Amino acid sequence: VKTLKENDGVLSSSRYTEYSRTILALTALGYDPSNVGGYNLLAPLADFKAVTRQGVNGAAYALLALDSHGYEIPAVSDGKTQTTRENLVRFILDKQIAGGGWNFSGTAADVDMTAMVLQALAPYYKTNTEVRTAVDAALAKRLPELENVNFRGGILMWVPEIFQIDDPAAHMTWNSWHMGGIERKAIAQGFSFYSPIRYSELPRYYRESPDPLDVAVFQVTPMDEHGYFNFGPSASHLGAVCEKAKKIIVEVNKNMPRCLGGMENCIHISQVTGIVEGENPPIGQMAAPGAATEVDLKVANLIVPQIPNGACLQLGIGGMPNAIGNLIAQSDLKDLGVHTEMYVDAFVDIAKAGKITGRHKNLDKGRQVYAFGAGTQKMYDYLNDNPECMSAPVDYTNDIRSISAIDNFISINNAVDIDLFGQVNAESAGIKHISGAGGQLDFVLGAYLSKGGKSFICLSSTFMNKKTGKLESRIRPTLENGSIVTDTRANVHYLCTEYGCVNLKGLTSWEKAEALISVAHPDFRDELIAEAEKLHIWRRSNKR
Repeated sequence: VKTLKENDGVLSSSRYTEYSRTILALTALGYDPSNVGGYNLLAPLADFKAVTRQGVNGAAYALLALDSHGYEIPAVSDGKTQTTRENLVRFILDKQIAGGGWNFSGTAADVDMTAMVLQALAPYYKTNTEVRTAVDAALAKRLPELENVNFRGGILMWVPEIFQIDDPAAHMTWNSWHMGGIERKAIAQGFSFYSPIRYSELPRYYRESPDPLDVAVFQVTPMDEHGYFNFGPSASHLGAVCEKAKKIIVEVNKNMPRCLGGMENCIHISQVTGIVEGENPPIGQMAAPGAATEVDLKVANLIVPQIPNGACLQLGIGGMPNAIGNLIAQSDLKDLGVHTEMYVDAFVDIAKAGKITGRHKNLDKGRQVYAFGAGTQKMYDYLNDNPECMSAPVDYTNDIRSISAIDNFISINNAVDIDLFGQVNAESAGIKHISGAGGQLDFVLGAYLSKGGKSFICLSSTFMNKKTGKLESRIRPTLENGSIVTDTRANVHYLCTEYGCVNLKGLTSWEKAEALISVAHPDFRDELIAEAEKLHIWRRSNKR
């Protein structure tokens, strides 16, 4: 304050980064930079030409200062160019060196300058395609100089620049907890691999892994009056991540639903290393479920009558679980509960139809418990500040002990195919990855241990092979070479197609084969019987 008063509010007439640095320091200390001894330190940053006189350095520092607390940019005096976040971003992008990166001067990228620019552009990564491309390009620029760099992530929505460098396998490995189309192409190129997980164990992986976790970055809700940032619909394993990470950077997003919970659903500001307040992009949404197919409805009509009043539900993702959820919403069922890995739109429909009370739950009575939520805006709006819904870590929601402690637990999930031995594949088509293991096995095991509980694995009896143009059976003699066994033959309870539901528990191999063939498409039953005979799992007394 003394310096400002002695110099009539001027910190520097040429280096406007002095204002930006001071704003960052004052913000970190909890002071208001718009009134420092009567001077507004934000005002000089309104002059775009003065700010950018120091090149990329000035623009990047200005963005960091302005976004440190979401400050509004004051109006510039007459005759000067008004600073906006957009023109600062544009200025930085225009100064990027060919091939990626930024510098103070010269033609080669500077590591320190590039790192600062990446931090300044981070809030615009999701909303500005050019920023995203620039950041990816900067990472890709650096990557060829490195070896054995490990990235971890989930399903990708675009092809990162790091995937497009020369010989990426020589420099990096992309490790994914879940698989999608982009990752499958990367697998073929030799630098991407699936990380098989039992989802309930993921928090423990983070806590006990010998690999260091240097920085954790994720979105949160705005801080509440007690100093806590809420994880939104993603409690899952974030509590464990925060325990392990050396530094924690949170990106505040006003569009994030505030999801109430019982544990590990938020982080206190005292644990946070850095805060980014960006442009508040919309939360990623899944497409609204399409209309149920005839097969979906047939399967739903076979399962819903087997659900008792007071049951506790877990629904997987996909057309069949969604159709079942819609049918439950239209049924006469009452006093249902929810304890699920993934909260989906169908639960909202069931709840708004008055079917969910949770009054018979042995654990978390009256609460709808979930590890993460993904769906449409309707679902996010329903979860927001809803005390009936409980966001919890996945090592609680998917713990077999939690699931089995709840009476009449009903688990409903999808599969890719099943063989005559009763082995369920829900992850791949042969060696081609489709998704991941997730928590299906946890709920298959937990539901069966529940008093009155049932686990249903659903699939259509056939599918169209796009390569051959032929209709094929999802009930196979043996799983295709390389297909993953998600649920072993000893674990599967009910298997349902549009032709019926069969209880596979306790059956011998020939009884199991007969039961599965009975719900196969009629056009494939004779062929399956002939294959079962070759496999020595068909008795002469079996029905034909």
